[in-house]
Amino acid sequence: MSAAADIPQRSPMPGLGRARGAVNALLGIGLLLVLWWIGGEMIARNDDLFAFASFAPAPTLSRLAELVASGAVIDMSLPSLYRVGMGLALAAAIGVPVGIAIGRIAILREITNVPFQFLRMISPLSWMPIAVMAYDTWDGAIIFLIFVAAVWPILFATAAGLRRIDPAWLKVARNLGANPFHMLFVVILPAISVDILTGIRLALGVAWVVLVPAEYLGVTSGLGYAINDARDTLDYASLGATVVIIGVIGFFLDFTLMMAIKKFNWVRSDA
Repeated sequence: MSAAADIPQRSPMPGLGRARGAVNALLGIGLLLVLWWIGGEMIARNDDLFAFASFAPAPTLSRLAELVASGAVIDMSLPSLYRVGMGLALAAAIGVPVGIAIGRIAILREITNVPFQFLRMISPLSWMPIAVMAYDTWDGAIIFLIFVAAVWPILFATAAGLRRIDPAWLKVARNLGANPFHMLFVVILPAISVDILTGIRLALGVAWVVLVPAEYLGVTSGLGYAINDARDTLDYASLGATVVIIGVIGFFLDFTLMMAIKKFNWVRSDA
């Protein structure tokens, strides 16, 4: 067998795969628009549903262009982004340390497993009455609901990542004289950074879904409020445009975290 046979073979045209991915993504978007248009036509031709015809692509995208041109998109998005950002920050501030603790300490993991799994299965929106009573502001209540939704994916992803660390790494670090500070910041956190980011990405998806119904709680700003206001005023074109805005922002937030995960992933593949 020749030495050349032992050399890993790489794709001769790496750009071709990226181009194919872009074409397939555009094809998927086009298919979604076609299905949306068909649904709009079916609604418009239905005597019981024709009042909702403004959900069709043409009225919705026209209203979306108006919202973008007027700057209303920014006005309705910033409060929601602030609430989601604060909720995720609190979830990470609590979920990461607790996840590290239960990942490292077996008895703590055994004690907390059942209570944490029980709390995780409770719908975040079930806490809405408690949040309203506990917080003086609507923003505080909404941030609390987002925190409750987001903390569990971060906590469990962190704990799972820590349990996958090779014990030999920790042993070598101790033999080299690493103190607990070095062990945490030089060994543990770099090793589980991808797991933490994956947990945050999952938490973002849950938090973004919870955001809209949470913003029905008496606030006068945000994407959820815009949805509720458009429904109450029967402005279905604005409602559809807001739904598109929610989807676009959520997609780009998720895409950003996905790129961060790829950047910090120390396991490289040549495939």
